[in-house]
Amino acid sequence: MSASHHELEQEDVFTTLKSILEIVVFTVFLVTFVVQPFRIPSGSMEPTLRVGDFLLVDKQSYGPGGELDRLLLPGTRVRRGDLVVFHYPVDPGLHLVKRVVGLPGDRIRLREGRVLVNGRPLSEPYAYYSPSRPNGFRDNFPSLLEADPNVDLRWWIELRETVRDAAITVPPNEFFVLGDNRNDSEDSRYWGFVPRSAIVGRPLLVYFTLPLAEDLSGASMLERVRKTIRAGVRSWRLVR
Repeated sequence: MSASHHELEQEDVFTTLKSILEIVVFTVFLVTFVVQPFRIPSGSMEPTLRVGDFLLVDKQSYGPGGELDRLLLPGTRVRRGDLVVFHYPVDPGLHLVKRVVGLPGDRIRLREGRVLVNGRPLSEPYAYYSPSRPNGFRDNFPSLLEADPNVDLRWWIELRETVRDAAITVPPNEFFVLGDNRNDSEDSRYWGFVPRSAIVGRPLLVYFTLPLAEDLSGASMLERVRKTIRAGVRSWRLVR
């Protein structure tokens, strides 16, 4: 093998490694600063987001937390009705997605499952009430007459000191969030407020959805693949 041919091979290897490194760096940059993939693990946001939806989270929508970061990468403020992805306050290693209902300073309460903000009913065309037995704690929050086995103990203790005139006030730099599927969602009713610093971003688009298990039942392997592809193509949509 000639020296020039050997040098060409080394150059090809170097070029390939350089391309791979550029892709890795770009991907890490996107995931760290711009967008992040996320999968919906439960039905708490149905019908807005379904179990198994794969979505991209816009991490720049609300901007980072520091003063310098806000100048370099300005974001919009969190608004009532926004969908947000955040670190679960009880276990920050987990990410959840819910809808912002209460802003700092708002007085929040629920009556028969309907949300009242500062004493006025909130218009919520996105809210869904799946068939369920009545639940005093869930439907008439904040009710201290009965506890719920799913309530975080720290939050239950805090509630007993927070409730004033049958409502709670959202603290500064925190938010009250609910799942769109109101009868099947563990949310701020069960574990408290979401700090502004815990918010990662907002759902941007659903890029893939796995078909339900019952849709694949009895199908051949080839048919399962076809149904999965069709479900994924049909599911592509912006999240609102």
